[in-house]
Amino acid sequence: MVQLSPDQSLRGPNFTAPVGGDGGYIWWYLDAVSDDGKYGLTLIAFIGSVFSPYYAWSGWKNPFDHCAINVALYRLDGAGGRWAMTERRADQLDRSAHHFAVGPSSLQHTGSEVVVDIFEVCMPIPSRLKGRIRLIPEVETQASYDLDLNGRHSWRPLAPKARVELSFDSPNLSWSGDGYFDSNAGQEPLERAFAHWHWGRAHRGEDLRLFYDVTNRSGPRRATFLKVSHDGTVSETSPTKQQGLDRTFWGIDREAWSDGPAPARVIKTLEDTPFYARSALESRLEGERVVMMHETLNLDRLKMPIVRAMLPFRMPRRFF
Repeated sequence: MVQLSPDQSLRGPNFTAPVGGDGGYIWWYLDAVSDDGKYGLTLIAFIGSVFSPYYAWSGWKNPFDHCAINVALYRLDGAGGRWAMTERRADQLDRSAHHFAVGPSSLQHTGSEVVVDIFEVCMPIPSRLKGRIRLIPEVETQASYDLDLNGRHSWRPLAPKARVELSFDSPNLSWSGDGYFDSNAGQEPLERAFAHWHWGRAHRGEDLRLFYDVTNRSGPRRATFLKVSHDGTVSETSPTKQQGLDRTFWGIDREAWSDGPAPARVIKTLEDTPFYARSALESRLEGERVVMMHETLNLDRLKMPIVRAMLPFRMPRRFF
């Protein structure tokens, strides 16, 4: 683990962090589940969008020419939701240490919270996505972890526990809940270093549990199990039992963590694509029931030409 200087913590999220080389990337990620368990949210702000077919087709040239803010609103108790991700060119990116904007949407760090203003068009059926998200940190860390063996990919759990308030005009929706905020960065395409990974986060009382299980292209499988205390202290913990979940519609193998008598249970699969799955899970950690946000990424699938050819239908690009 590498400790970061204070100006790289959420108290200064550093939206001007460097983006290394061809195929390089950085993203800031936010998720939340409403207090009543009915709604969910994910947001990812990209420079060098790692899932972009346009970035891959360019030969991984110029990450700043492949930027996007991805927003997904979910219903955990039934059908419905909104999803938007429009890729834009470098001249549509505006960033400073505390401000990040791609096209009409932006993130702003005020010193005590992150305020996100969203104005996007959903796909594949066009509809407006307009509203505001506020993330108020409750637990912050300055921890950073290398995900690969060569130190080319890193993960920073900036605010693993936060309160999130959502207020949207389109759709007409407001709720509050527990949330999470982190950042990933790399100096090469994800698929060059990794075959697949499983990630999860869960709030357990005053503590949090974070899981990152990565299969490298070369070298051993690398699993990180973290406990984050209410004061922001991060410690590595002994491995939690990892078991398979039901495969997704597209045949993605998922694994998650539980130390209860039964494996984790899928509450709802929120994203089900040929290469990626996001799920809300119910699990038990140290005897306590938790709701876990979980993702599985299969990079062998992502780099298949047929899969890349499908992505523009969900991830259009503005060329002007």
